[in-house]
Amino acid sequence: MSASRIAFVGGGNMAGAIVGGLLRAGRAPSSMLVIEPLAESRARLQQQHGVDVRAEADASLADASVVVWAVKPQSFAEAAAPCAPHVRRALQLSVMAGIRSDAIVRATGAAAVVRAMPNTPALIGQGISALFARAAVSAAQRAEAQAVLASTGRTLWVDDEADLDAVTALSGSGPAYVFYLVEAMEAAALEMGLSGAQGRELALATVAGAAALALQSGEAPATLRQRVTSKGGTTHAAISSLDADGVGAALVRAIVAAQRRAKELGDEFG
Repeated sequence: MSASRIAFVGGGNMAGAIVGGLLRAGRAPSSMLVIEPLAESRARLQQQHGVDVRAEADASLADASVVVWAVKPQSFAEAAAPCAPHVRRALQLSVMAGIRSDAIVRATGAAAVVRAMPNTPALIGQGISALFARAAVSAAQRAEAQAVLASTGRTLWVDDEADLDAVTALSGSGPAYVFYLVEAMEAAALEMGLSGAQGRELALATVAGAAALALQSGEAPATLRQRVTSKGGTTHAAISSLDADGVGAALVRAIVAAQRRAKELGDEFG
């Protein structure tokens, strides 16, 4: 990655995850600037990462080749106004949900915009981010945007900006679905006489191990499931119960509902 400066507008958890990932990848703290109005967040970023953190936007933003937008969607317009005079020549890399690239172009005056949808495992370098680039983004800028997000985990590109609504529903919100499953597994553990701590340890290790197996094997999840589902056995009893309750179809409906809400947020804020 280029040694040019990266600026972050917003210093919350996702910005902190990216900053931490970039530092682990070898980028110097002095090459990053964060604009964050909350004193508590500024202190945390300074203490944890040693980067330059400022309460307000100023002309130092003009030194950045990449500006990462990491504010809440409803705060974007207010945050962009004082930044716009200084960031027009930079690549705008947004990790905000619901703010479409057209709105970022209008608010910043910049032509080169990449939108990304990361997820919370980015906090430990195990995230996945989908990226979309507008036509004005050069090959070098695409590579730089990808390098920024690759510091937090896997990346993939989509060709249509509307696909980010589906990504938001699937992987952006996806960790919550996994936590929901773990909660249910914990509840079942308690009902069967195990302790809460035992249930949680067993559930988390099982989810992590199953995901690792699926990633390493390269086989379809359906194939892996069928291998451990002997007819008449315990897993078969569980899967049959899930099918009878329509759990698979309910999950599909839930994820589509999240996609619909992502589009609504885009209509509202973007």
